[in-house]
Amino acid sequence: MVKSYQGVRKEEEKDYTPALVKDYMTKQLITFSPKQTVNEVVDVLVYRNISGGPVINEDGQLIGIISEGDCLKEIMRGHYNNDLTMSALVEEVMVKSVITVAANDTVWDVASKFLEMKLRRFPVLNEDKLVGQISQRDIMKAVEELN
Repeated sequence: MVKSYQGVRKEEEKDYTPALVKDYMTKQLITFSPKQTVNEVVDVLVYRNISGGPVINEDGQLIGIISEGDCLKEIMRGHYNNDLTMSALVEEVMVKSVITVAANDTVWDVASKFLEMKLRRFPVLNEDKLVGQISQRDIMKAVEELN
């Protein structure tokens, strides 16, 4: 019986570059002001075909998020009061406790966060500055590109 011994084989080293949020996030954001009316926000959401966006103050700092759901609550409040003007200000209806992710987080970490928190988008911060937004769809695009 002849035995063949080739020795220990070295695995090829793969160049692993993590898929980072900053590479897949949306960078050109439509943002809202806390002093805008819900009516103005609804117009933008419908016209731009988006479901929400970050709210920033005059210094450009992230102070909240406004979504279709927030606007819908105001619409229903107006319906019950027979006032469909939607004149409430964004700062009155927006979500103020915003959960964010960092530009250098991996898309895998953010995907887990999406599943855990059942949110549709996260603002992306780099050194406390709003630099983008990542959505569930952005994560799916990243995975498709990585395959």
